[in-house]
Amino acid sequence: MSITAIHKHNVIDMHDMQQLVPKLARVKSCFSDGPDVSTIEVEMADGAPVDYAPGQFNMLTVFGVGEAAISISGAPDGSRLIHTIRDVGAVSQALMRLKPGDQLGLRGPFGVGWPVRAAQSKDVLIVAGGLGLAPLRSVLYHILAHRVQFGVVTLLYGARRPADILYQSEIANWRESCEINVVMTVDHADVEWPGRVGVVTQLIDQAEFQSQNTLAMICGPEVMMRFVASALVDREIDAENIFLSMERNMKCAIGHCGHCQFGPNFLCRDGPVLSYKKLRPLLKVKEL
Repeated sequence: MSITAIHKHNVIDMHDMQQLVPKLARVKSCFSDGPDVSTIEVEMADGAPVDYAPGQFNMLTVFGVGEAAISISGAPDGSRLIHTIRDVGAVSQALMRLKPGDQLGLRGPFGVGWPVRAAQSKDVLIVAGGLGLAPLRSVLYHILAHRVQFGVVTLLYGARRPADILYQSEIANWRESCEINVVMTVDHADVEWPGRVGVVTQLIDQAEFQSQNTLAMICGPEVMMRFVASALVDREIDAENIFLSMERNMKCAIGHCGHCQFGPNFLCRDGPVLSYKKLRPLLKVKEL
């Protein structure tokens, strides 16, 4: 590659420059969702709605601290911009300390979301592990808002402990509505837990779906996603109908910095949602 070609490849155009500048936003509400998890509702300082697709993410900035990629977990209608955050570092800690009225920066939305159009007229199997339910929450809202467009919808959700289960009141409502089949499990139960105990992959053998007409969406720890995707292939769901959210190491969100490169893919730009057919050979490569 010539020096001129390299230079052209590294040039950031005006559109990308605009995407690198955070817009001013403020916290509308915040509440705890677990021992080390908080959910904040954000609104733009100018009051403008934010259009996004289920599965996309924003870059949230705490001024003077830094920014982090956080999935949008609200209903994808622009009415509520919701982010669920786990305390894993300086930026997430700072985000969790924000209070209603506090200002922050927001870039986005970015990325490729869940394949909601491809899922129409199909059975939908959603498998979440731990905080992985947050990026899937928006697609659940979308499905519920357009319920007649989808077949049987099943949510398999696993958490470490009962206290770590996200959105507990909403899950109860989903169960009561009978519009979504909800099956949950925990790795470690307490004396009050009445449900299943074990890893979420154990639920796949019990799930009822028509393999040839099912589209699966998975989000959670990477090792969990690998095992779930493999188990779904064993249940004869085609790899091109299995989708994973691969959120890791996102820095610039526009495919320039290279931090999130995964094989030939930049996860911020080509993902974070990718098919298992595309990901399977890459997931086998150690330390990739």
